[in-house]
Amino acid sequence: MQINVNTDRTIDKHQGLDEHVEAVVQNSIGRFGEQISRIDVHLSNENSQKQLDGGNRCMMEAHVAGYAPVVVSEHAINLHQAITNAGNKLKRALDSALGRLADKGRREPLPLDVIDTDNELEPEQEKNLTTGM
Repeated sequence: MQINVNTDRTIDKHQGLDEHVEAVVQNSIGRFGEQISRIDVHLSNENSQKQLDGGNRCMMEAHVAGYAPVVVSEHAINLHQAITNAGNKLKRALDSALGRLADKGRREPLPLDVIDTDNELEPEQEKNLTTGM
């Protein structure tokens, strides 16, 4: 699984930040590793002049094989908190999305010869179901 970290001009990108993002992503969604080809992480501070306004944003986009990308976003007071919370959101979103995919794979339509057609109503009876006729 490839992890790409992108920052806007308001965030100073450094090795420690990259390591923190990779650690959060691996801890959150490492078990989905074979199903995910790439994670794009976008970090920004929407209000760089104000420090305590919750303007730090982390957006994570997981590219899953056979499924549309799963995207989550989180705002927080500091960047590390936004990254951690976004990682938790991504874990829940992937659990849901990949669970639905697995569910679809387990279900098979019933063969036509198994469906019971003996108990079907005549067209005239279907129209009068509520009147008791």
